[in-house]
Amino acid sequence: MVRALVVGVSACLVLAVPAVASQKQKESGRAPATAKAGSGAAPAAARAQGQRKAAVRQAARPAKARAAKSRPSFGQLAGLHDTDDALSLRSSVALVVDKETDEVVFSKNPDAVLPIASITKLMTALVVSEADLPLDEKLTVTQHDVEGTLGSRSRLKVGTALSRGEMLHLALMASDNRAAHVLGRTYPGGLSRFVETMNVKARLLGMLDTRYVEPTGLSSDNQSSAQDLARLVRAASTHPLIREYSTTPEASVPVGSRQVQFHNSNGLVRHPEWDILLQKTGYISAAGRCVVMQAQLAGRQFIMVLLDSAGKYSRIADAERIRRWLAETKLLPGSGPAGITPQAVLAGTAALAGPATLAADVQPR
Repeated sequence: MVRALVVGVSACLVLAVPAVASQKQKESGRAPATAKAGSGAAPAAARAQGQRKAAVRQAARPAKARAAKSRPSFGQLAGLHDTDDALSLRSSVALVVDKETDEVVFSKNPDAVLPIASITKLMTALVVSEADLPLDEKLTVTQHDVEGTLGSRSRLKVGTALSRGEMLHLALMASDNRAAHVLGRTYPGGLSRFVETMNVKARLLGMLDTRYVEPTGLSSDNQSSAQDLARLVRAASTHPLIREYSTTPEASVPVGSRQVQFHNSNGLVRHPEWDILLQKTGYISAAGRCVVMQAQLAGRQFIMVLLDSAGKYSRIADAERIRRWLAETKLLPGSGPAGITPQAVLAGTAALAGPATLAADVQPR
């Protein structure tokens, strides 16, 4: 029922961004008599015209920002945020699985099919890793990669040459969309073959609710369910390089003539209470804030999936709620599910919803 509702929303949703028209200013028909060649009048007029255009663009920004901020996610349109759960999560979809036993210890709308944003890059990394392509081969960013990732930012300019391993590192750690697009474009057979391979791999893993149309996650047509993503995390975790690259706190990469510092998009990799073995974040407006992780707590490994979280820091606060609940109810000696209620750990996680505690997660994707 939930799956049908969400897929219906996916099929009919039209994201509209208000257009802002700018009207050109007409110049006067006659130049002043004192305006002679080399007098500087023409440059002055050009500067004035540039200033007017800049003013129009500046006036347009607030309207666009308000439109983007108010744009609902697929989960919100489907009413998934109205689903109550014992931990009062702000994510409309959640799933926690014991990796060793396959026991589902927490779930909330686990079969809802939603856009997954940059969690897509976990499948991108899996396909690249299993293709056994040379990691030291130099790949160059082209204009095609820029056009294929419109609407996102990247410090990888046209002409930037990095190894395939460095592109993979940036795609997983910093969630760089241009790096992910380069990986797909340079796959044997090109981008279309790469996307086809992503979908074949999904079916082989039993991810029957999953569909990919491109390798970055910028498209809302890249969709999956929490149950499918748990399978993806399990498969990706068998690759040491994916585990290492996805959990590196930061890395310095040569971009042109200088070294550029990149940071992990998930601030929890720097949190002393967490032992994260694999992770990937995601964000576009249609998907909300998302994160998948494999974490070790008191000797047990858990796969966590959080989709469509409302609020910039809420996916991380939700993950912390789950970690504390697991510690209190599942892991501490002498405690059990009946010992402490989920509500008992909520007070200690309230501060995590604010930017002061989670300032490290400054580039959510």
